[in-house]
Amino acid sequence: MNTARTWSIALSGLVGERVEVEADLSQQTPGFQIIGLPDKALGEAVQRVHNACANSGLPMPRRRITVNLSPASLPKNGSGFDLAIAVAALATDGLLSRDSIARTVHLGELGLDGRLRPVPGILPAVFAAARAGAERVIVPAANEAEARLVASIDVRAAVCLAEVAQWHGAEIEVPDVEPVGAEGRMPHEQETRELADVVGQPDAVDALVLAAAGNHHLLLSGPPGAGKTMLARRLPGILPPLDDEAALEVASVRSLSGESVVALDRVPPLEAPHHSASAAAIVGEGRAASAPARSCVPIAECSSSTRRVSSPARCWTLCVSRSRTV
Repeated sequence: MNTARTWSIALSGLVGERVEVEADLSQQTPGFQIIGLPDKALGEAVQRVHNACANSGLPMPRRRITVNLSPASLPKNGSGFDLAIAVAALATDGLLSRDSIARTVHLGELGLDGRLRPVPGILPAVFAAARAGAERVIVPAANEAEARLVASIDVRAAVCLAEVAQWHGAEIEVPDVEPVGAEGRMPHEQETRELADVVGQPDAVDALVLAAAGNHHLLLSGPPGAGKTMLARRLPGILPPLDDEAALEVASVRSLSGESVVALDRVPPLEAPHHSASAAAIVGEGRAASAPARSCVPIAECSSSTRRVSSPARCWTLCVSRSRTV
């Protein structure tokens, strides 16, 4: 049989779906085709995979290779499927163990030299793989710390395609190459500010405490400079720490936005969209891209005094007076 299968993850926002990467080798005119609703970046994986395999000492079979991404009705986007496509294609000729790759989820982009490049959204992708029952996942070395935040799955970090092939039974020498570093933003560090530092505004302070204790919504309304942002930035300091599920969700949003995630932050996040931000900018644009809007995290603060809050739950409306702010 000239068919090999492995797994990868397709992200839609924070939700990941396990995708079967199936490669078939047929006696036809040599070629390489990817089907299964790939986007433009994924369609260009053909050339990346071909060059990465050749430069890693793992030449592709000189026959027709067809790679199917199943389910075919699910849109797939991004370069994170490169590694899975390369592994499945190489296994069709018996170079890699079919049983080994069938038990493994592969995530990562391939450079033309065969090195693995980091991709955004590794944390929600690994979490989705663990939830789907996968035994292990292979990620780029630059994403190792982020992937290991999910403790319920065996995480392996690879520097290059040759190293992955060796793990799956290929008799090949792994070159000594430098790993590709993460190019995302530095890890998020949120400063926790003390509510006790606020001088004046006793009604506002009491409202923050009541909202935090009773899990109420809170709308701060007042002229510019009255202290709305100052008060909102101190709300995370009086909220309880995030549990594992909420902390993982917040870290997943940061991972998708390109930040480097090395640990779960237990402090509730604060996002401050500009008062002129549109609804699409706040909740997301609804495009095929996987990254959601940053302001979808638990706490959001807006400086506009006229913006409506569409909340089904209880909402405290507090008018902050400029004259009472010191």
